[in-house]
Amino acid sequence: MLTITVDPNEPRPLVEQIVEGIRRQIVSRQIRPGTKIPSIRKLAQAYGISRFTVVEAYDRLVALGCLEARRASGFFAVGPRTIAKQERDFDGPNEELVWFIRKLLEPTDGIMLASGSLPQAWLDEKVMRQLVNQTARKRGAHLIEFGSPFGYLPLREHLCVMLAEFGIAANASQIVLTQNGSQALELIIKQFVRAGHAVLVDDPGYYNLFGSLRLHGAKLVGVPRLPDGPDIEALEKFAAEHKPRIYFTQSVLHNPTGTDMSPHAVFRLLQLAEKHDFLVVEDDVFCDLQTKGSPRLAALDQLNRVIYVRSFSKTLSGSLRLGFIAARQAIASDLAVGKVLSSITSSLFIERVLYAILTEGRYRRHLGRIHKNLDDARRNVLQAFERARLQVFGQPSAGLYVWARFANIEDSLALANSPASKGFVLAPGVVFRPHTQRSAWLRFNVSTSNDARVFRWLEEVAHSSEKELTFSAPHCATGGQRQR
Repeated sequence: MLTITVDPNEPRPLVEQIVEGIRRQIVSRQIRPGTKIPSIRKLAQAYGISRFTVVEAYDRLVALGCLEARRASGFFAVGPRTIAKQERDFDGPNEELVWFIRKLLEPTDGIMLASGSLPQAWLDEKVMRQLVNQTARKRGAHLIEFGSPFGYLPLREHLCVMLAEFGIAANASQIVLTQNGSQALELIIKQFVRAGHAVLVDDPGYYNLFGSLRLHGAKLVGVPRLPDGPDIEALEKFAAEHKPRIYFTQSVLHNPTGTDMSPHAVFRLLQLAEKHDFLVVEDDVFCDLQTKGSPRLAALDQLNRVIYVRSFSKTLSGSLRLGFIAARQAIASDLAVGKVLSSITSSLFIERVLYAILTEGRYRRHLGRIHKNLDDARRNVLQAFERARLQVFGQPSAGLYVWARFANIEDSLALANSPASKGFVLAPGVVFRPHTQRSAWLRFNVSTSNDARVFRWLEEVAHSSEKELTFSAPHCATGGQRQR
């Protein structure tokens, strides 16, 4: 009998709770092979949740090889032997990742060096309120109606103009609006990734992407990230060996290193994608924090093999979030269908608010203020790192992040959990690795690290580590360095 715990107050999404609960019971043989699982309607009624939530959970379980969908009959459990190999490859989000996400979400009086956002004081809450109220007062049913599966047409048309500034040619039918950048990545994963598939990712790279890929049973293959982009030799080797269908990467303001791909790396990456026949997902969510022009994969490729993802939550609001996908027509249409199946539509109201923000001329001025604040903070932080003799990876010239390490500390997770870091929430390098491999590196957000208390702490930790080598651990290859 199927018995799972579904708690809307848990930090984990309901879909993940359902997937994990059913998968564990199948693997432990509490649910026998061939057992019919409750219908979507019955499970939704039993737990008081949306049928769309159950649909997405069952889709994931089918993709993971835990359930079999039989036409006109329903869903049936697959035996543990059948999924044994997938179970070895699928380890779910690792403990360090779960620890880190909880740290980010928990209220704290400490300084959030780990933060992935700008300080609230830097965001223009007054203007946001004005435009939300202005949009709400306009005539129309956008407060209560569902929008288009592709999203609000005038906004998509304006996004085409913005993409053209980067040399990316697209029409409105090639753009799918999403609730945020995370949903954009999730739709792409659901469309192209199946359990056991090899997927190329940056090492180090975006931790939440890794967790989502693991949840879908993907086999993660980490491509070492160098200061000028992916290690091209390693990328070619892995592409030939693993025959991946897709590579998730960031060409500009890479998370966590803050670095950009060189024109040479962009060109060679696309050559290898053509040679080895894989798609490239270009995650450009930090695009608007950039102050200089850098080549985009999507501009050189013109959305042939590249699927382009962007979001506005980093520069506008973590609450009124919205992102989009730009892709060739056939892919965009398929992703719009996936969006309908998983969430019906994105918010028409938020889409219209964003349209007002982008077209009323205030957004560029807002970005100008953010750029100046980030430049000032980065300069101060890099000077503090130099005084404390931290090693900096790549010397980023824009954006939120600096990837750095203390000279004598080999395990940054041990530092993050130590009494020496009390009052500071750190982002240890291990959570940015596609596999659980210790790392000496830390991601610093310059906007929250620009604080005299942080500068004093850096020097204290550096001095302590030089004297006592307190936080050492067996050496392992760290992201951002060529692994031999």
